[in-house]
Amino acid sequence: MTVHLVGAGPGDPQLLTRRGAALLAAAEHVVYDRASMAEILALAPGATKHCVGKQGTTPAPSQDEINALLIELGKTGACVVRLKSGDPFVVSRGGEEAVALADAGVAVDVVPGVSAAIAAPAAAGIPVMVRQHVRTLTVVAGNDGVDEVDWTAVARLGGTVVLLTGRAALHRVIAALRAGGMSPTTPVAAISAATRPRQRTARGTLAQPPSARLPAPLTIVIGDVAALDVAALTAEVRCAHS
Repeated sequence: MTVHLVGAGPGDPQLLTRRGAALLAAAEHVVYDRASMAEILALAPGATKHCVGKQGTTPAPSQDEINALLIELGKTGACVVRLKSGDPFVVSRGGEEAVALADAGVAVDVVPGVSAAIAAPAAAGIPVMVRQHVRTLTVVAGNDGVDEVDWTAVARLGGTVVLLTGRAALHRVIAALRAGGMSPTTPVAAISAATRPRQRTARGTLAQPPSARLPAPLTIVIGDVAALDVAALTAEVRCAHS
């Protein structure tokens, strides 16, 4: 009895790990969160699909209900894949699900994935760390408990701050960082639908932040690196040598 917690990566199916793709191909059941995973779900043609995310006006099942479903499926002995956006253990409830499964006597196999905390900035040409300038990276979950974060400590640490699933909390986070002493001129980048064909990046500062109304999923990068666009710089170099 095993449930495979598979990281789906940031969205582009080509960024799924080879082991994740192999498990999906063999899956008899796939439990997933978002309809936007359709291209990745297509890699599991023989599986029964169980959507546990919000669908239109229908609210998502509670975490306890999701845990119960995973335990029920896991105990059947079938090949069960729990598909998680990004990495199962980064700004995700994969840890909670792993503990619930283990407590119920169901083995858990964790397949790491590429977190949007790293992949989304990279896809937008933003290196989250530049050794000569930035040596720290703070990743914050912007959904539950965002107001309980010690934003003054985050502001003092500086470096690069990545806010995941934080569209609704963006303006509160910006206000908290400014109140904590972070400069209003600090660059901010908002990356919508990273690694997907409709990817879009909007840039601004803490004083004039980019719009939070960009389509989800939205990844926010705050810090000096948010002003960089390595892809654009590379294009300029190519033009100069052409």
